[in-house]
Amino acid sequence: MQERRARREARRRALRRRRLAVLGGLIAVVVTIVAIAAAGRSPSHSKHEPKPTTARARKAPAQRPGPPGREPVPVLMYHVIAAPPAGAPFPGLYVEPREFAEQMQALKGAGWRAVTPDQVRAYWREGVPLPRGKPIVLSFDNGYQSQYTQAFPVLKRLGWVAEENVQLTGLPPSQGGIGQAELRAVVAAGWELDTQGFSHADLITLDARQLHYEVAVSRKVLQNRFHVPVNWFCYPSGHYDARVIAAVEAAGYVGSTTVVPGWAHKHEDPYRMHRLRVLGGTSGAQLLSLLAAVRDDPPAPASYSGG
Repeated sequence: MQERRARREARRRALRRRRLAVLGGLIAVVVTIVAIAAAGRSPSHSKHEPKPTTARARKAPAQRPGPPGREPVPVLMYHVIAAPPAGAPFPGLYVEPREFAEQMQALKGAGWRAVTPDQVRAYWREGVPLPRGKPIVLSFDNGYQSQYTQAFPVLKRLGWVAEENVQLTGLPPSQGGIGQAELRAVVAAGWELDTQGFSHADLITLDARQLHYEVAVSRKVLQNRFHVPVNWFCYPSGHYDARVIAAVEAAGYVGSTTVVPGWAHKHEDPYRMHRLRVLGGTSGAQLLSLLAAVRDDPPAPASYSGG
């Protein structure tokens, strides 16, 4: 009798062990299924989107606008990047290519970094960060072909941009003017396209219809032709008056540049922005000295006529 009871008790224990083993197996299966499902929902473990493991695979955080900037920014003014021909009426407007290259290397070595007027305006108004370094605008007037053939390669090697203040007529490529294909190339490289109007006319001498044509129509033509904003106007020869300023503002430009020497300041009238003319024969060291000297001086009052 006792032997039979012992055998029955042994069978019960064995049955309980088998049931526990089956239950444990079922639990393990359920846990595995849940883990697989969770992994399938997680993008970091997707077989199609492996988790980045290198710095190159990770995106750099985007820079966010901060408080509006206040620092002044110098705007350099260039014309022809070539040696002056014999009998040139304004030889100072010619900067030889070797001088220009030296000036750009001097600026880079001193910590400057080229930006556009639109970038400066966004920094002043909205706090959009500028590229690292001391910001400076390089502006080129009229649209001489040497600005493309000589200045553009130098700036491209540096990864720098500039502003092209082109006039639409009077300088065809056959007479040393920049062509449309060349303008498209500099725009594609990040240059900002602005204008001095159609013909570099003395704006203060024009009637209302002619002034509208030079200021407003020229902007529309460039916008339609190159699909760019054209936000800034450059007064031809620095000549302007209150009527010209009103026409520029009415045409939708956000500001305009003069030939009055000085750094551009946030608190200035945006339609009378100062610039610094770079003359032929200026070395890189002399350009840095000019920037430092004018930076320490208060901005000169903007005049209606700049020569």
